[in-house]
Parts: sequence; C-alpha cells; structure tokens
Amino acid sequence: MNYSELQLRLSPDYTDILTAELAELGYESFVETDEGLNAYIIEAAFNEQAVQELIGKYAAQTAIAYEVNSLEKRNWNAEWERSYEPIEVGVGPESSVRVRASFHTSESTGGSGPFRYDIVIDPKMSFGTGHHETTAMMLEQQLGLDFEGKAVLDVGSGTGILAILAAKMGARDVLAFDIEEWAVENARENAELNDCPQVKVFMGTIANVDPASQYEIILANINRNVLLAEIPTYTHLLTENGHLVVSGFYEQDAADIEQKAVEAGLVMTKRLITNQWTSLSFYKR
Repeated sequence: MNYSELQLRLSPDYTDILTAELAELGYESFVETDEGLNAYIIEAAFNEQAVQELIGKYAAQTAIAYEVNSLEKRNWNAEWERSYEPIEVGVGPESSVRVRASFHTSESTGGSGPFRYDIVIDPKMSFGTGHHETTAMMLEQQLGLDFEGKAVLDVGSGTGILAILAAKMGARDVLAFDIEEWAVENARENAELNDCPQVKVFMGTIANVDPASQYEIILANINRNVLLAEIPTYTHLLTENGHLVVSGFYEQDAADIEQKAVEAGLVMTKRLITNQWTSLSFYKR
C-alpha cells in the first residue's frame, strides 16, 4: 500500500487548524516541519481537488503552498522517529506515565521521573505516540480513571498506546481495533513489547464488535465525524456507571460532541483543551 505525502508551506499559526481539517479528510499522521506541515494519507484516498478547496478556504487569511509526493509502503516517518524524544504525562510518581521508544533505555531517557507507568512505543506507520495533543490528553484522562479489573474497548487504536496504558493500570481485558492492517500489526507488537497479554487487537470497525458485549471504559481518539456517528453505539456497549473518553477533534466541535453524548444518555465529567484540540470524558448513569 502506497502513501501520499502532502507537504504544506504555511504560517505556524495555521498548523493546528490545517491538521484538524486534513484529519477530517482522512489524513492519518502529521509531522510539523520548519516550513509548515507534512500530512500522510493512503494514496488511493488522496484527492487533490479537496486539498485545493481546503487551501482556497484560507486563501484570504494566509498564504499556503503545497506539493505532493508518492511514497512506497515503508516507515515513512523514520526521520521523525530518529528524533523521537520520550514524553511525560501527569504529575508525581503515583499518577504519571512516560512514553518512550524501544531504543531508549529507562536510564537514558532522563526527565523528571520516577514514573508509575513506563510505556514503550515503536510507532512505525501508526498514529499515537503521546506527542500529539489528542493522544497526550487521552493519556491524562486515563490517569484519572480506575481501570483495575475493568473491561476496556479502544476504538481506532493506532499504535495501541491507550490500550497498553489501560492494561498497565490493571484492566482485566482490553479489546482494541483499527481499520488498517499495519496499525493492527503495530499495536500487537507494542502490546508484546510492554508485556500486556490482556490486550487483543483486531482489524475492523465498531460494527465488528459484538453488540451484546459490555465495557466499563471505552476510549476513542478518532475524529469528529466518526464520533458523532458512533457515540450512540459506544453508549450501548458501555456498562452502567461506565466511562467514555473521546478526543481527536477541535475545540469548536466540542459542543456537537457533547450534545450527541448527552442525547445518548451520558453526562460530561471532564474537559481538557490543548492548543485548541479537545478531549471530553463522559459517565453513563
């Protein structure tokens, strides 16, 4: 499977909003550059007209130039991985997590440590290392929940980072899925790296999850459109007193997400905002 790399030259002030817009168009991963932003999408899904329309939408506000490259199936963010630095989420030894690559040792990563949870993630082609605001906020939301002995569902798992933290926090069973075969393979590899046998990963969508199954915690870091379409299904799969944590959308879309969740019978319990990206946590009464 080949990928298209969209290289955008634009003002840093517009990086976040273009990332959000491109995510809505199906772009899967993003790398900020000195000139702007690189975005990646399956080549078959690339639509140059959609790119031109998006750039035209902001033409009156800022100058945006672009070029497109075709990439063979490979670890196309390898250069980014070489500069991959560990990240830390949370405060204090009892409520913090460090995310690092396998080529970092726990002794060489430095940081403020110690950490209660140490997660090793080799991202390859998958989204989710903790560096993006949405992933970091999901991790922070997770640190505030009790996973001990719980059944967890991770929707659109990417690298498996959220599922792995759930397992490390004591989850009994963690079911994760993604629509991309390479993401599923990556998540399985990362689960093994972190010695998390309770994490099971399959390729598919929410439609492939047994509708009779029940989960005490559901994690969904995807995008606005998928969340709006699937929140009723998440609510059906959620146990009474269960928690739904979502992210992957811009602050301006939070009201729509909250309204859909409330209509489904959920109560919002926590909101996090970082650089206009948002994460919401809900509770099922």
